[in-house]
Amino acid sequence: MQLFSKTTIDFLSKRGTLVWVSLVLNVIGIVAPFALGLRFGIDFAGGTEIAVQLNAENKVAEIRAAVDEAKLIGAEIKSYGAANQYLIRIPATSYSQDPTSAVVSAIKEAFPGETVNLLKKDSIGPKVGEELRSKALLAVILAVIAIGIYIAFRFEFLYGVGAAIALLHDVLVTLAMVTVFSSLGIINLEINQAMIAAFLTVVGFSVNDTVIIFDRIRENRELHKGMNLIKLMNLSINETLSRTVNTVMTVVLVLFTLVLLGGEVLQGFAFTMLVGIVTGAYSSIYIASSFVVWFMEKIQHKGIQAEYDKQKAPAKA
Repeated sequence: MQLFSKTTIDFLSKRGTLVWVSLVLNVIGIVAPFALGLRFGIDFAGGTEIAVQLNAENKVAEIRAAVDEAKLIGAEIKSYGAANQYLIRIPATSYSQDPTSAVVSAIKEAFPGETVNLLKKDSIGPKVGEELRSKALLAVILAVIAIGIYIAFRFEFLYGVGAAIALLHDVLVTLAMVTVFSSLGIINLEINQAMIAAFLTVVGFSVNDTVIIFDRIRENRELHKGMNLIKLMNLSINETLSRTVNTVMTVVLVLFTLVLLGGEVLQGFAFTMLVGIVTGAYSSIYIASSFVVWFMEKIQHKGIQAEYDKQKAPAKA
């Protein structure tokens, strides 16, 4: 389906302004986690996660009161699947022994005669959580570097660097949004394994868009030899625009539905993906290509912009 056919949008004409906007968002992505703090799940902070099923439905508040009564400080209780299933997360700092029996006993006292079915129990020590946190960060960094190297071999080194910068941009902007939205209490977000999976998926999805655009640029360089680079990039982005919008909108609709209706268990993953997919499409169009133009203009001292402006001048007259 061609939503856009034969468009002639001058994408790179606004690159200066948009790059500054991106830089501001990247700085927020670096500073916000330190200034506002990140909420780590038990995957990375250590603790115990217990899922229980009762006959009673929608009793999150009552279960929270029962767990607080058991002196398990900092416990989180949320819906888990069905309306009568509950997920209870207890940080490792709240207990010295396995808290499962204490939680089950507290719920039974709060709901006399109620049958409490233990669906699952996962425990992670603080030291293991810290190691997982370091490995998760390393996984994201290595993914960005590896994909940059792949692009450098498939196209040119300069394009590989542009792709890596665009991927780093996507990760930082997404991290900025996650941190700010979580700190403002707009949405309940915590850094866990599912969210790291979302970040890695964003990296893969973003590079897919970048490869499509760079591939079209390479094809058009052979078809339109001697064409100004900015004009060539605009032509290539316009030719792939319909495909980019179709792909992104399809995924965005699914993720937006998950954010609204997927429940708290899927909400963090879906929100991270939603922000990352939109940011990835933007960076593929603007950041990756803009870096290549900037490098050739400022470092290699090629008059690409001047040549482009000169070619446009007769059309304005």
